[in-house]
Amino acid sequence: MIKKSIVLICLVFLNIALMAQVKVTGRVSDSNKEGIPGASIVVKGTSTGTVSDFEGNYTIDVPNANSTLVISFVGMSTQEVALAGKTKVDVVLAENTSDLDEVVVIGYGVEKKKLTTGATVQVSGENLQKMSTVNPLGALQSQTPGVNITQSSGMPGQGFKVTIRGLGTIGSSSPLYVIDGVAGGDINSLNPSDIESIDVLKDAASSAIYGARAANGVILVTTKQGKSGKIQVSYDGYYGIQNPYKVPPSLTASEYMLIQDEINYNEGLAAYDWATMIPDLYNKVQKGWEGTNWLKEIENSNAPTQNHALNLAGGNDVSKFSMGLSYATQEGIYGSPVEPYYDRITARLNSEHVLYKNNGIDVIKIGENLNYNYRKNMGIGIGNIYWNDIHNMLVAPPLQPVYNEEGKYWAAADNASSGLNGLNPGLANPIASMVYNRGQNVSKNYALNTNVYAEIQPIKNLILKSSFGYKMSASSYRQYVPKYELSTSSINSNDRISQSMSAGYSWSWENTLAYSLRVNEHSVNAVVGQSMEKWGLGESMSGANINYIFSDFEHAYLVNTKGVTPGQTTLDGTPWGEGGIASFFGRASYNYKETYMASAVMRADGSSNFARGNRWGYFPSFSAGWVMTNEGFMDGAKNIINFLKLRASWGQNGNASISPFQYLATVAFNDLGKYSFGNVKDSQSTGAYADILPNKDVTWETAEQLNIGFDARFFDSKLGVAFDWYNKKTIDWLVDAPILASYGTGAPYINGGDVENKGVELSLNWNDKVGDFTYGINFNVAKNKNEVTRIANSEGIIHGESNLLSQGTTEMYRAQVGYPIGYFYGYKTAGVFQNGAEVAAAGATLQKDPQPGDLIFVDNNGDGSITVDDKTMIGNPHPDVTLGFSFNMAYKGFDLSVTTNGAFGQQIAKSYRSFADSKTQNFTTDIFGRWHGEGTSNKLPRLSSGSNANWQEISDIYIEDADYLKVQNVTFGYDFKKLFPTLPFGQTRLYFTAQNLYTFTGYSGQDPEIGYGGGASWSSGVDLGFYPSPRTYLVGINLKF
Repeated sequence: MIKKSIVLICLVFLNIALMAQVKVTGRVSDSNKEGIPGASIVVKGTSTGTVSDFEGNYTIDVPNANSTLVISFVGMSTQEVALAGKTKVDVVLAENTSDLDEVVVIGYGVEKKKLTTGATVQVSGENLQKMSTVNPLGALQSQTPGVNITQSSGMPGQGFKVTIRGLGTIGSSSPLYVIDGVAGGDINSLNPSDIESIDVLKDAASSAIYGARAANGVILVTTKQGKSGKIQVSYDGYYGIQNPYKVPPSLTASEYMLIQDEINYNEGLAAYDWATMIPDLYNKVQKGWEGTNWLKEIENSNAPTQNHALNLAGGNDVSKFSMGLSYATQEGIYGSPVEPYYDRITARLNSEHVLYKNNGIDVIKIGENLNYNYRKNMGIGIGNIYWNDIHNMLVAPPLQPVYNEEGKYWAAADNASSGLNGLNPGLANPIASMVYNRGQNVSKNYALNTNVYAEIQPIKNLILKSSFGYKMSASSYRQYVPKYELSTSSINSNDRISQSMSAGYSWSWENTLAYSLRVNEHSVNAVVGQSMEKWGLGESMSGANINYIFSDFEHAYLVNTKGVTPGQTTLDGTPWGEGGIASFFGRASYNYKETYMASAVMRADGSSNFARGNRWGYFPSFSAGWVMTNEGFMDGAKNIINFLKLRASWGQNGNASISPFQYLATVAFNDLGKYSFGNVKDSQSTGAYADILPNKDVTWETAEQLNIGFDARFFDSKLGVAFDWYNKKTIDWLVDAPILASYGTGAPYINGGDVENKGVELSLNWNDKVGDFTYGINFNVAKNKNEVTRIANSEGIIHGESNLLSQGTTEMYRAQVGYPIGYFYGYKTAGVFQNGAEVAAAGATLQKDPQPGDLIFVDNNGDGSITVDDKTMIGNPHPDVTLGFSFNMAYKGFDLSVTTNGAFGQQIAKSYRSFADSKTQNFTTDIFGRWHGEGTSNKLPRLSSGSNANWQEISDIYIEDADYLKVQNVTFGYDFKKLFPTLPFGQTRLYFTAQNLYTFTGYSGQDPEIGYGGGASWSSGVDLGFYPSPRTYLVGINLKF
């Protein structure tokens, strides 16, 4: 009887609970009565929620008939609706032109945009995806003021150089990337379609919570997360063709012969007897053959590029998930028949699960973020003058054909039989050299970036979170170089196979405790935490051998080589350089009435890279803000000024990016430590030697920054303005110490310099709607001045490399006190001597016996002689000003957007020809501007051999202004859902895009955006034959299910 009563009572309560549940339906639409798909509908005070379908319809079970619904959608004003017994609720959301209540990602948390006191910029994943780029950084270029993003190369698979607020060091200057909470990720491995948002922390107050490695700024990447409601499926794909935007014109065969004769004439030599020296080739030229256009020969016309991305998201109030799969591929516009390519596959899975809920609080929650990618690419030479295939094509003589009569590559025997050895026996077919030496290779990379986390919220607003991050990477590379004899100096007697591979991982573990408290109008948010990180846990192996039993790239593995040949067979295996860091950090933020804000951060980092006593670095920051429009005295201006916030910050960050154990006298065992014993000289034994001089005093590089700015909204929040002024000082550079070679060991790192960056940033945006027509205009501009203030040696100089433009040339860039990092260094010129009278009247000259047509070098210090002391700054590769401008509009399903980016005030050092290497190298038609008689030129000197000071000495004749404004992206699209509302999709958008459509510039080269600078990371803007970015035309589609 008792059991029956208990069962009956349970059934009664269950029935009451079921009766209490109320099913509510409705539709969410905009002011044009168009349904809004993906709108969030949540029962206030609970985590119960759903999202609207593609027509804007929704269904939700609420606890009782008096519940309140909260309806929201990005870009719309949130509404709260009390049911009051209603079971059907239709809601019209108004467009919200202000985004001040949206949250931005900050270190270890989020914050309302209107309450931030630091200098940050957020770019949505939607705005990234609209740019249709393979690399997310390419899409960021025009959208982030103060962030200078320059392509390292236009070849597929190459990344970008990124500097935030100027170059702060000659060491590692890259910002810290944090992907889904895991520091040190590779943004190049992500597909833009997987990204929810990117937040750039530019000032020290914003990034100080990351302490070490944040000296160069922080870029936070959040991938797409799950949402409650029906499963949302989207597909985004495009296909396009790429071609060169601008091609430098090389001399034809007949033009080349005339120029070569002119060089001989100026050198007092007889003209070539072309008819006798190369009779067959000469006859071809006489019959109209223009010679070989080598760059055209390797052009990969209509090079394809495509991208396909599938994303799913969904869940409920207990579990949410988001997953994505993408494939991207791109071929290069130059490099045929071994054209470069880049293939990438990505997979992503993010999920979150509530394990225990109590009184509307998620007490225990777990989740994970997983990003996997596989990349495969092949490339050609894009390095220095000897490993740069674009350069090689531009300097190759047009008289040499690509193929001989047998259809094989023109080689040494053909040079001899044709007579070209009389011109230069070292002429090597550049296409054959590219194919043989650099074109048969493949790289494969695998990477996993993941973290798992657990959150415990024992009481409301007190959250303990523990997160474990794991990054794994593996790579392999192989190359085949066959036997060849292309000239007397370009010979490979043995085919050669090279293979290498590496694998390793790193891990991190972070624990944070966060608490938020609101008492009346006072709000406090605090977080304290601890983290540990270990990296370099891996190893690498490489090997090479000759005696290949096949003759193709397909079978090019070491297993297919025979025997061991001394001096040719190599094998190497090394561990990665391990390192670790331990950290403690905390942040406290306060605001009163969302009007007065203050924040303080402290982080302590301990690095294994430094000796005891120097291992710990302490990095504080402070910031404050004042929302003036909340004050009563601003009420009269609110019709115009809707929001105005003043903010200021100061803080410090650290950098520890050096090799470990610089404080120890390490010992090395390698080929540099071979010794001979006794009278045996034909063999050596590997021994040990001191690897570096120790420096126990080396310690943290520190960046200190002061930032003052304001954020404002005007005219019903249609106009947004953000302004920042900053002064960033980087002190105690981590640099290699200069030591004498006679020491017989490596240089240690020291704290050897300081630099200052000062600048301003301004961002303007206007968004409005007139009936069915919406439009937006965005403009941002940034100005930066970079100056070295200290270098710890007697010269106050860190020298750059020599032999960069040509063999036999001196350094052309350097870091020096009083100048910007990496400035171009050489002689200034004052024109060209036009006649003998000018030569006779000249004062000091660099040439011993100057002639008409020679350069007039400037006596810069006025001491009456031209010496190395007259060299000075002749250019700066870093722009004074960068800007971005974009315009977008939409009308009844049609959309149009135009995006541009530009840089101004920088120079490029350009020399496609290595003048001091060989006089028989070809020229571009720029040489038509040379001096070849009085009045013909006052810029380029007369033609001569490369050893002449006119060409061998680095001067401003190689320097060009490189201001540019690129029309980066033009996209026109139409959503056919507007035309056919019964389509089973929430969106069916077809679009056409043109990328790199036009560049406004006075620069004569192929591309004014040059990231290459030789072997130093702090140098850029050197154009030896830069692999340019292509002009691309795309057609794509966006589908949402």
